[in-house]
Amino acid sequence: MKIVFMGTPDFAVPCLKALAASEHEVAGVFTQPDKPKGRGYKMIPTPVKAAAEELGIPVYQPLSLRKGDDAEESMKILNNIAPELIVVTAYGQILPKEVLELPKYGCVNIHASLLPKYRGAAPINWVILNGETETGVTSMQMSEGLDTGDMLIKRSTEIGENETYEELYARLSEMGGEVLLDTLKAIEERTLSPEKQDDSQSCYSPMIRKEMSALDFTKTAAEVHNTIRGVTGFTMLEGKRLKVFRSEISDNIAGGQPGEIADEKRFSVRCGDGRMVTFLEVQPEGKKRMKTEDFLRGKKLVKGELLG
Repeated sequence: MKIVFMGTPDFAVPCLKALAASEHEVAGVFTQPDKPKGRGYKMIPTPVKAAAEELGIPVYQPLSLRKGDDAEESMKILNNIAPELIVVTAYGQILPKEVLELPKYGCVNIHASLLPKYRGAAPINWVILNGETETGVTSMQMSEGLDTGDMLIKRSTEIGENETYEELYARLSEMGGEVLLDTLKAIEERTLSPEKQDDSQSCYSPMIRKEMSALDFTKTAAEVHNTIRGVTGFTMLEGKRLKVFRSEISDNIAGGQPGEIADEKRFSVRCGDGRMVTFLEVQPEGKKRMKTEDFLRGKKLVKGELLG
């Protein structure tokens, strides 16, 4: 099958590599334009572009597929390639109707949730923030709505109690490649049974905002823990910002105020429900990320001290 792949971040790379290693022809890759990064504002290619160039696949980077000269040029390129299928994984652009209807088999999207739950841009963060215990990957036939197309193949996985966004992201990206290959096989064998999404069961996962990382210790220990797992938390210690990358919940009940250091030897903090969250991996302002045990070798905490 002749395929055009559209994707941008690290999450999409395993799907591209799975395609490239298969019997299918990847005739072109569309990805977002390079962006400036760092002090020198050096233009950095997207992870998908870097992978495509390593694989020797032509890369196209239109600013928009929906309007302007780039959109017209992109349609010419796509008509020229004449793909039988377009595969989309975290591309970051909405495809217009003419693109959706161009290939023989339409456009298939690989989405990192068990649709119809967690449509939108940040499903991996939100399943953790909401304390879900299961998620997965869904392939779907794309339509003009946002993640509303018919579901094709689903694969589920449990979410670990202390699993972080980074860890789940890595697992689901690999799973995405597997689901994609299963979907392509089913398309060729004509064994797909598309299933319409039940909109009444849907929920939306909007973009993550920086302020969501602020830890609010008046919330329950589970909510604080899920914030750390889902978006990386931060608090203030002695007037300096402290990032928290990893934590666990202690069932011990601590007296005192929310945000109070209840166990200075383990860096356990009291939350609104009286339970404690223990920080396992932190990054003090101006320093590198480290395990809490290393942090505590150079920093003496005071029991009863308030964070935030």
